[in-house]
Amino acid sequence: METQRQVWSAVFLIQIIYTGYFLLTKLAFNFGMNTFIFVFYRQAAATLFLAPFAFFFERKAAPPLSLSVVLKIFMLSLLGITVSLEFNGVALMETTASLGAATSNTLPVITFFLALLFRMEKVKLRTSPGIMKLGGIILCIAGVVVIAFYNGPLLKIISHHMNLHKTHGGIPSNNKSWSKGVFLMLLSNFSWALWMILLDFNSGIVLRSYPSKLLLTAQQCFFSTIQSLIVAIIYSGDPCDWRLGFNFRLLSVLYSGAGVTGVTYYLQSWVIEKKGPVFLATTTPMILIFTMILSVTVLGEVLSLGRVLGASLLVGGLYFVLWGKMKEEKRAIGEILPISDAEKANGQKPNQQNSQDNVLAFPIVAVTTAV
Repeated sequence: METQRQVWSAVFLIQIIYTGYFLLTKLAFNFGMNTFIFVFYRQAAATLFLAPFAFFFERKAAPPLSLSVVLKIFMLSLLGITVSLEFNGVALMETTASLGAATSNTLPVITFFLALLFRMEKVKLRTSPGIMKLGGIILCIAGVVVIAFYNGPLLKIISHHMNLHKTHGGIPSNNKSWSKGVFLMLLSNFSWALWMILLDFNSGIVLRSYPSKLLLTAQQCFFSTIQSLIVAIIYSGDPCDWRLGFNFRLLSVLYSGAGVTGVTYYLQSWVIEKKGPVFLATTTPMILIFTMILSVTVLGEVLSLGRVLGASLLVGGLYFVLWGKMKEEKRAIGEILPISDAEKANGQKPNQQNSQDNVLAFPIVAVTTAV
């Protein structure tokens, strides 16, 4: 009972930290911080935060790095962390904190879809788990379309915040700019999902040759810092953009680097150890709920019917995929004996699952480095 309370307390803290990330980052951008410089500072802060712990705890056990492993880590950092964060920053600049929280629900679904393309997952359409997973993908696509192209009437929940909305950005008036932001947010999630797939493909080389996970994370942050510095130098022309000062810019950088990358890394690892990755994935919509509430009350964001409807479809798609995944895993280990009449007609037995199917359990713990 005590462990159950601790798990839920950790989950609640994780979602609160992510909610703070979306709000503080959006505030920093609203106050004029360059998105590319923000990514550089954020990754530099994460590297400085993680490096001492990685050196102290895993220095002695870490094997030597070969050139091939270094190159793989560099490419994984580029594809999964740097590209994802750069797209995410620009997208958040063009849209709202609520959208960032809403589209985070697409990450497990996109990961599952890529796993299908790489033949790491299978969808058996004649089974109820397969139908659930396909339905989840369809719901997710529908949610993205609704968010991108349908606005609908505004939901003026707190009318006295309308002036703050105009100053700090609630719903962008330019539909083209909003659609661009949605597209970039999806590209960010796609990039991170691809990182998880590639890391799984390379697990026999990278993780087996270099199993020190904390050091591996710190090195990816380090490489991402170098890569994002190059991008920031290219796309920032004003030297004044590099100044932080004691304001939202510095707070958001430190919060993202230490809080999101550092604290939640261990919290999510602990929750996954206790309850599994699927349980953690099912709590992701809490970020959306918290972010929407605080975006309306703090940032003065004005929600619209289209945004709420689209976000609901995204959450529904996430749960359909996770539901199908859990049901499929239970059948694979023989915990569910009854099968439907349709499956009986197709001659399938309860335990007739491919024992070599790769169970991609949506490694949410990895998101701490990217978000």
